[in-house]
Amino acid sequence: MEDVVERAGISRALLYRHFPGKRDLFAALYRQVADRLLARTRLDPADTLVEQLTEGLDAHIEYFAANRNTVLAANRVPAGDRLVQTIITNELDALRERLLGVLPLTDDSTREAVSGVLKSWLVFVQVLCVDWLTHETCTRTELRNVCIGAVLGAIRPLLDEDPAPDRP
Repeated sequence: MEDVVERAGISRALLYRHFPGKRDLFAALYRQVADRLLARTRLDPADTLVEQLTEGLDAHIEYFAANRNTVLAANRVPAGDRLVQTIITNELDALRERLLGVLPLTDDSTREAVSGVLKSWLVFVQVLCVDWLTHETCTRTELRNVCIGAVLGAIRPLLDEDPAPDRP
C-alpha cells in the first residue's frame, strides 16, 4: 500500500478512505480489468462462432500474457477470497450469456444444457490459461485452438445445427 501511495502521489489517508486494505484495492483493480476485457470481447452475430471465439480468446490470452502476475495472483493467491471470486464468476457468467446469445439454440432445455457446458468450458479455459502462464507448454495459437476445439466438441452433441461445420 505504501508503494501505491508513493507512485500515485496521494496521501495514505486518501488511499485508505477508498480502499481499507490490499484486498479491496486488488479487487477494485481486478474488477476494472475484468470490465475492460468484457468490453473487448465483442461477439458479433455477423461473424461465425469460430471467429467470435478466436477474437475473444485472443483478447483474453493477450491480456493474460501481458499481465501474468496479476492474473496468477487473482487465480491463485486470493482465489478463496469471496470478493475476488465473485468478480471472476461474474465475468465468466457474462461471457457465457454472450455465447448463449449467438448459438443456434432451439428450446429452453437445449439452452440449459448448453449453458452448463459453457460454464464448465469457461472454467476449463481459466484453469488451462493459468497453467499456460505458469509453464507455457504450447504457443498462444495452440492454446486458443485447444480451447475452441474443446467447446465445439462439447456443444455439438447438444445442437441440432453444427455451429462450425467447416471445422473438425
